Amino acid sequence: MRSWVEAANAPDCEFPLNNLPYGSFRSESGEPHCGVAIGDMILDVTRMERDGLIQMEDEEEIFFYGDWTEFMTLGPAAWAAFRARVTALLDEDAPDAEKLVGYMVPMAGTEMLMPFTVAEYTDFYAGKHHASNVGTMFRGPENALPANWLSVPIGYNGRASSVVVSGTDVRRPWGQLKAPDADLPVFAPCKRFDIELEMGAIVGTSSEGPVTVAEADAMIFGYVLMNDWSARDIQAWEYQPLGPFQSKATATSISPWIVPKAALEPFRCSTPERERPLLDYLEEPGPMLYDIALEVGLAPDGKAETVISRTNYNVMYYSAAQQLAHHTTSGCPMNTGDMLGSGTISGPEKGQRGALLEMSWGGKEPVTLDTGETRSFVEDGDTLTLRGHAQGDGYRVGFGACTGKVLPALEDPYAR
Repeated sequence: MRSWVEAANAPDCEFPLNNLPYGSFRSESGEPHCGVAIGDMILDVTRMERDGLIQMEDEEEIFFYGDWTEFMTLGPAAWAAFRARVTALLDEDAPDAEKLVGYMVPMAGTEMLMPFTVAEYTDFYAGKHHASNVGTMFRGPENALPANWLSVPIGYNGRASSVVVSGTDVRRPWGQLKAPDADLPVFAPCKRFDIELEMGAIVGTSSEGPVTVAEADAMIFGYVLMNDWSARDIQAWEYQPLGPFQSKATATSISPWIVPKAALEPFRCSTPERERPLLDYLEEPGPMLYDIALEVGLAPDGKAETVISRTNYNVMYYSAAQQLAHHTTSGCPMNTGDMLGSGTISGPEKGQRGALLEMSWGGKEPVTLDTGETRSFVEDGDTLTLRGHAQGDGYRVGFGACTGKVLPALEDPYAR
């Protein structure tokens, strides 16, 4: 598909007409506006709505607040109609292209904001290679996977308040750590700060009771890249018996563009072969994963970046639709703006691991950067960047970078 925005037609452009992801940016007036990425530009949807060039049927000023939450509530039919309208406006043969030039904002230098209001956030543990690696480190190869892992998507409820957009600095947290050679903890800055390469699925429509995997798939509005920052030493002390708590509450960074599910349809693929049959309610009606190439870059402060991992979303054991369907089995209502983290995405090879905990094998095998430095965990000043795209025939569907720089811990926040 070709656009009159020439930059969108380059084969390596992340935002061709096939993509049209949704983001929020700050306009010249300082107000948040909704925008659609096309090439190296942003189509200002909020301004277009004000001027009557885009209007959702029977709705007024859906884009007034500058994020996509209200639009998400309209459901799949409205999402499809809007996408078709914007596609037609940006097509290379669009008759009124000149009218839209004034609604284009250069992407370079634009401040990106949170694209939606996060209602709730649930993080899963659904990558088999990651779960096997971590389990092997802590429990040995014989007990790497918990007994329930091959039957149920394991997850925990996280903090919506600490989800931040790409480009937001992340400060090293304080917490309780087990003291070396002692059974009691100390209160200190995290020493084993880490990342987790994940995909985030954004729930568009709400539910009141249990839904099927197919119904769950229809509820998903789109996907973002996600870095679930993790304080491994805090987690090691606190996780028994209820799992992660403060170790995962520092920040969760997401990419600024929500790639609509419709843009990913050509890249659907099946989950890996099952080692154990799933219960009927988790059976998938068709391919539910996506072929999305992913990478992690680490740049020390003021130095060049090293790509430390390359993997693919297609290695996951459970899809977002399965995770969402399972989430509803208890009768738990799902709301517009709920976000589901896939869990760390790691492939079978060492260079495909999605967390430094795995890459360095708990610190025993530090990763060597192109600068000659080594990393077992993230150091102050490091910038971590996640990237991802689905590759089509002569085009790609990208997410934009998901970046975060780690700042030093505060001085003792309880010192008097």
